Amino acid sequence: MSRINSRIQQIVGSTTLAITARAKELKEQGKDVVNFAAGEPDFDTPDYVKEAAVKAINGGFTKYTPSSGAEDLRIAICSKFKRDNGLDYKPGQVVVGCGAKHSIFNAVMVLCDVGDEVIIPAPYWVSYPEMVKMAGATAVFIHTQTKNNFKMTPEDLSAAITPKTKLLILNSPSNPTGMVYTKKELEQIAAICVQHNIFVISDEIYEKLLYSNEPFVSIASLGKDIYDRTITINGVSKAYAMTGWRIGYAAGPVEVMNYMKNLQDHSTSNPTSISQKAAIAALNSPEDTVVAMRQEFKTRRDLMMSLVDGIPEIRYIKPEGAFYLFCDFTRFGKCAEVAKMILNDVKVAVIPGDGFGAEGYIRLTFSTSQERIKEGISRIQSWIKARN
Repeated sequence: MSRINSRIQQIVGSTTLAITARAKELKEQGKDVVNFAAGEPDFDTPDYVKEAAVKAINGGFTKYTPSSGAEDLRIAICSKFKRDNGLDYKPGQVVVGCGAKHSIFNAVMVLCDVGDEVIIPAPYWVSYPEMVKMAGATAVFIHTQTKNNFKMTPEDLSAAITPKTKLLILNSPSNPTGMVYTKKELEQIAAICVQHNIFVISDEIYEKLLYSNEPFVSIASLGKDIYDRTITINGVSKAYAMTGWRIGYAAGPVEVMNYMKNLQDHSTSNPTSISQKAAIAALNSPEDTVVAMRQEFKTRRDLMMSLVDGIPEIRYIKPEGAFYLFCDFTRFGKCAEVAKMILNDVKVAVIPGDGFGAEGYIRLTFSTSQERIKEGISRIQSWIKARN
């Protein structure tokens, strides 16, 4: 008899973290590594956010808060949802977690049971299937196509639904593809989910990093029926360069959120009190720093695309959001081996697509300086030429 829980034995370690660890090891050896692997902004947290945290420390705001988050933070989150997304939530419908990942995990654990099926469009963020495994449910993957810009169609969704379908996990803007669902596409998805009484976890963590003129749309804003079936996930990590502060949040139907609170009561309790005060400052302040960061990311995206366009062996679909370029490296072999070779041979850290459900693809992040983007793509180009 194994001493390890059978569900936990199924969990696959994070490829992203493994590549990052190897890149760090090479850096410690004095190697010049270009990091195209990081899933976080390279900008510093805005000063006004840091000042709020210092004020919280000096003011003694260092004790427990309610497990679901301090009331003033949940009020600020409700204001954000109303202002940005046209969503009406009350503080009792909000649970603040230790990052958006934690919030998604809690939602999956509350909604899913053994035997349930969870639809996940692929490519997907690496943690979604592992969370489903931990809940004892079964992931059902929709393998999207490049001709549809890596987005599932209504026909794809309808075909994946069975009597066991409980939940759809939707990520827009997407990690790793950068695709964004339009309002029309979301309306079609919402109608199908309502028809079949399926819950939706809408992961909107990259909401502020959009590069087109089209407004961002939250699926829960498309009517009461889908609102009542949606758990909207967001956080401060990507938009405000606050990845290490670990503040994410979820909002949804009262019943679901009450159970998420109960789960958090007995697992993590509250997120860090100091980080909560910092998050309030982020959500309540003008977004000048967010706009500036987004513009720089757009510039970097365009630069990376222009450089990759000069490498005929690589193909990609233009990302509309987030900060990733998801590239087809199929001709070079298994993507995990390709990523290892690129790191070892030319010292560029990239993330293989197999962990995202897309064998043959490589994820490059443009959350690094323009100079490093030029250097990194140049090295990859040299690596490809050496293999031809």
